Amino acid sequence: MGLNCDLDRRLEEDKVKLFMALPFKSALIVFALFALGWTWPCWGQSPPQAPGSAQALSGSILGTVADQSGAVVAGARVRLSRQDQTDKQEVLSDNDGQFSFANIAPGPFHLTITSAGFATQTFSGILHAGEIYVVPQNALAVATNVTDVEVGLSREEVAEEQIQIEEKQRVLGVLPNFYVSYIPNAAPLNSKQKFKLALRTVVDPFTFVFVAGAAGIEQAENEFSGYGQGAQGYGKRVGAGYADTVTGTFIAGAILPALLKQDPRYFYKGTGSKRSRFRYAIANVFICKGDNGRWQANYSNVFGSLAAGGISNLYYPASNRGAGLTFENFGLGLAGGAVANLLQEFVIKKLSRNVPNTSSTGALVQP
Repeated sequence: MGLNCDLDRRLEEDKVKLFMALPFKSALIVFALFALGWTWPCWGQSPPQAPGSAQALSGSILGTVADQSGAVVAGARVRLSRQDQTDKQEVLSDNDGQFSFANIAPGPFHLTITSAGFATQTFSGILHAGEIYVVPQNALAVATNVTDVEVGLSREEVAEEQIQIEEKQRVLGVLPNFYVSYIPNAAPLNSKQKFKLALRTVVDPFTFVFVAGAAGIEQAENEFSGYGQGAQGYGKRVGAGYADTVTGTFIAGAILPALLKQDPRYFYKGTGSKRSRFRYAIANVFICKGDNGRWQANYSNVFGSLAAGGISNLYYPASNRGAGLTFENFGLGLAGGAVANLLQEFVIKKLSRNVPNTSSTGALVQP
């Protein structure tokens, strides 16, 4: 053992002497060779790379479906296919209009986007190994062209789908928010659909809760004292309040709109300055969209409020009847409509559930 140690030591000393005796460049070369000799076994132990493994990595495809104005479209059907017709997949865009496909093999792909009331949109691309491919939003803009839906839904069927979405809109998940459309070019309602929406509103459970609460406040303040107090007086106030709701909703929201071919819904703006949105909300008490899509004087709302105020003379206490009651209810109806529109434009959408999101342009939701 001692002999081996002496021999190793002498070899090391000889290497050092040889290194010191060499010129500087030669010394560097020798040193590099020594280093190469020490590291070579490590190189030999490195596992070989599997040929073509990088090419086998799968990727992902992400995107957002939007209309021509840039507003997102929820519930759009996005179909992924390959040139060889393999690996077909299909998803629906979420409330933010977003969709994704994961673990997709690299190569060419083709997307087909469809949504009721819109023309079919297509997009093609090439996914590379391990890539997260983000589809440009402008390439997926769904063309707004209801007239092209010849093999799909009719105008009445598109309107029916839009009503079904509106009937799910609730503030804080409770208060009905049926008479607002977040689709700027929503299909007009036919007469039957206008009556259906009015009926859906007046029979909603929260309508009864609201009327009952308002009647309680009136009784506490002894408003319409001719009704008296106690259970009987409260019942009369509830009946009068519900009668106001029914007559106002049906006259201004169904009967006159059907006769005058006007749309009783509020169309959310959501764009422009706060001042322009404020003016828009107030103006919508006096203007509305016609069934022809053009803005016009809102005779349905104005005359509907006036008619409902006049009818209230039939069941309010005799001491409160007369022209005063008519115009009081008429004024309250218009003022209440203006306040409701302002809340719709600036507050309610943020508090509502089941409302498809829109972009900053404030336009389209799921049709």
